[in-house]
Amino acid sequence: MTAPKTPAGTIDQSDINRFNALANSWWDETGPMKPLHLFTPIRLDYIRKSIQNRGLVPAETSSDLPFAHLNILDIGCGGGLLAEPIARLGATVTAIDASDGAIAAATAHATDHNIAIDYRCMASEELAAIADYQHHFDVIYASEVIEHVSDIKAFTETIAQLLAPDGVVVITTINRTMPALLFAKFAAEYVLKIVPAGTHQFEKFVRPAELRAVFQECGILIDDVTGFVPTPMGTFKMSPITAVNYGAAGSFA
Repeated sequence: MTAPKTPAGTIDQSDINRFNALANSWWDETGPMKPLHLFTPIRLDYIRKSIQNRGLVPAETSSDLPFAHLNILDIGCGGGLLAEPIARLGATVTAIDASDGAIAAATAHATDHNIAIDYRCMASEELAAIADYQHHFDVIYASEVIEHVSDIKAFTETIAQLLAPDGVVVITTINRTMPALLFAKFAAEYVLKIVPAGTHQFEKFVRPAELRAVFQECGILIDDVTGFVPTPMGTFKMSPITAVNYGAAGSFA
């Protein structure tokens, strides 16, 4: 299902325009989305770990569909790189993005692979305005999204409106540090050219302490912060080092 897109307070339209221009590249593992494809396994592992840590699914299970009882929201889903594997684990997935090009690509790919995902072209605050979705989702994740929104406070307040009382929120993002400026911004965009120039704005990167503070204002306690670091094989692993990429998870205090 695709809802009509309307202006929304957390959307940075310049970012949406960039992602619309890349709409046909989402599932090209050698194209401009290659870094996200390489990053997807560790993101999926961290989301699953965060869900298990809250007791929403058992740490050990023989089920092929361990998320079968969970309602999960993917905010800023892009072309569905995370929404599809989450849905394959059995979850009922609602996935939203303000880029109509991304939603079109995601919907087409899911249809081709017979995966049921409720894709919607809308902002999170639009979804939160629908009564049936208030405090509805067991899990909400926003992966590589919060550094692109125009109003982090409004964004986190919306998450709090949508999250179930015993639910978990998971964020993955980029720290605002000199290493992140060097590697996630300049090297990635202008030296190695592994992401398009202008993809990131350093001033919008979010430090873990800032993320904790803004979520605490809306009643959500971020009680786990885990770094992601590259491996020699070009993949990523979890680490206590949060200087560049990290994940954060929490629930209502």
